[in-house]
Amino acid sequence: MAERLKDQFFTRKSLETFAVAIKKQYPEFNKEQFNRLIYDSNWDHCELKQKMRHTTECLRQTLPEDYETAVSILKKAAPNISGFEAMTLPDFVELYGIEHWDLSLSALAHFTRFSSSEFAIRPFLAKKPKETMAFMSQLAESEDEKVRRFASEGCRPRLPWAMALPGFKKDPSLILPILEKLKNDESESVRRSVANNLNDISKDNPDIVLELAEKWFGDSRNTDEIIKHACRTMLKEGNKRALIIFGFENPDNLTVNNLTLSKKSITIGDELHFSFKLAVEGKKECKVRLEYGVYYLKANGKHNRKVFQISEKTFPPGTYSVSRKQSFINMSTRKHHAGKHEISIIVNGEEKQKIDFMLANT
Repeated sequence: MAERLKDQFFTRKSLETFAVAIKKQYPEFNKEQFNRLIYDSNWDHCELKQKMRHTTECLRQTLPEDYETAVSILKKAAPNISGFEAMTLPDFVELYGIEHWDLSLSALAHFTRFSSSEFAIRPFLAKKPKETMAFMSQLAESEDEKVRRFASEGCRPRLPWAMALPGFKKDPSLILPILEKLKNDESESVRRSVANNLNDISKDNPDIVLELAEKWFGDSRNTDEIIKHACRTMLKEGNKRALIIFGFENPDNLTVNNLTLSKKSITIGDELHFSFKLAVEGKKECKVRLEYGVYYLKANGKHNRKVFQISEKTFPPGTYSVSRKQSFINMSTRKHHAGKHEISIIVNGEEKQKIDFMLANT
């Protein structure tokens, strides 16, 4: 079994390295007191993020009371701290620095070079969005690609595991100038962050992203890749306008026949094999986005469709045999429930055929 994240980081060894890095910059640092505070009665039961926050709180009790002095020590120590432990440094700013605006923003820009400040910036964005985004816009011009990526990643409206930004979900207009600056960035990780930010925006403001996609598409290879990744949710949802941008037109001349399952009943942990025939009718070739959907039965008795891509390519007129398999092994991200499930075949955003099967407990 793979080692859990919470057991890989904030270990006694890594926290000793962490404490040594702090003491090197602050000789008065009391490592013994720090360790006593860290390893309290709840430590072994904490999850990863809880351990990070607890470490931050212990730092506050063992660093100088003056915030500016404490942050100066952490900034000097940052190059010698890595892993999830390094996230404690921007977390310190998030937790204690909201009243020290300029100093804290500058510190977050520094810390993100060694870990990531994308979570810690969120309270600042929520409190003073215009002022903070003006600062982030400056960071988008940094020579350091990690800082430029932070400028995009930190303001994602739906950044996973992060504090929500409801104002940015409602109105993402402050974000768009930063994405414009970074759309042709030389760094792939920066461009991928731009795409993920746009994908976030598309979930609440699809028309804004579609308008931008139509504007950017064809500008460069970089923008084409960004737009394709940014529109992934809308493409899976079968958004017609998104599909047309990438050449996937009306699927009326595309049909699916003979959808067949290897079995009508399988057991949790098994694989289900299925096949079908795709017919491209008429006399012209057609660009086809081929997907299948699995309607998973949830614990509440309802179904939730998950879409999986098969291929994207141009087909000449004719009939084509397609076969795939789908695993129903329980995973940490998906637990299967016994009962009726369905599989559908989706062509250019439109469900063409659907078939049901039974999933049984082992």
